[in-house]
Amino acid sequence: MVKVGIIGGTGYTGVELIRLLYMHPQAEIVAITSRTEAGRSLAEYFPNFAGLSDLEFTEPASTPFQFCDLIFFATPNGTAMKVVPELLSAGKKIIDLAADFRLNDAAVWQQWYGEEHACADLLNEAVYGLPEINRAKIKDAKLVANPGCYPTSVILGFLPLIEQGLVDPANLIADAKSGVSGAGRGAKIGSLHAEVSENFKAYGVDGHRHLPEIKQVLNAVGDNNVQLTFIPHLLPMNRGIHATLYANISSQDSTDLTQLYRDCFRKEPFVTVLDAGVHPETRAVRGTNRCILSVNRVSDRQIVVLSVIDNLVKGAAGQAVQNMNIMYDLPETTGLETVGLLP
Repeated sequence: MVKVGIIGGTGYTGVELIRLLYMHPQAEIVAITSRTEAGRSLAEYFPNFAGLSDLEFTEPASTPFQFCDLIFFATPNGTAMKVVPELLSAGKKIIDLAADFRLNDAAVWQQWYGEEHACADLLNEAVYGLPEINRAKIKDAKLVANPGCYPTSVILGFLPLIEQGLVDPANLIADAKSGVSGAGRGAKIGSLHAEVSENFKAYGVDGHRHLPEIKQVLNAVGDNNVQLTFIPHLLPMNRGIHATLYANISSQDSTDLTQLYRDCFRKEPFVTVLDAGVHPETRAVRGTNRCILSVNRVSDRQIVVLSVIDNLVKGAAGQAVQNMNIMYDLPETTGLETVGLLP
């Protein structure tokens, strides 16, 4: 049994992580922290746990982390990096669901996140937690940087094409849309129902924090010359990401792209590749740790890949649990074998 602590359990990612771990047969939640809700019961704050759990939120400073094997950070960017060194020194394993350890270069991190990194020496020790490319490293990791939601959908969508060198890496486009939960649970005008409902808009057109993360990973699997136009959009729905990815074939090639993708992901329990011409839908992955892909040759030179995930599961909490399973040599699908919620 893996005894886990959760630092920052009051956001959408936090409650999704609690839900998945509550149903996990090999995990026990020992503690959940919150500075603002300390002393309040989980069931009172999140009514879906009424009658199921007697856990209470505790102050981080008074939380008995010594009883934890693994600690998840479901905190805002810039929080984990101030605490992780001490926890690692105490022998704890860490999975950070924020962005503190996703980028290898401290200067790049500071450029995009607006503050100096508090433990830059750990950036090269952290393992990027995308199992489909880093499973072996995750298994032995002490510190895992859980990928962002947009990066998960985009990287998995482009991965086979970049690995095989079939497309021009200098001309990639990711047109991605996310549900409102991706903006977090904090009260913001842009997330109000009246602002989001019956509306559709782009944001971060001049640069989004997930762009350097996506490029870093694709450069590592390709030829270090990836140039990506990444435009995120906000959809009037709660959950889900739909990424439409465009790439130009680098030379005349007759590769069966669907078979290429199926070969690439044939051993991946959470990636499904549809037949060409069959389009994935966000509702098919709602509440699941799955990524569903479709790859389409739309002309002699252009490929369009469609990629869908649940931003809170495969894009956050579910992937974190998947990483935990790998770290503790558990069957990778443990606690995650869920069918999408319809309607």
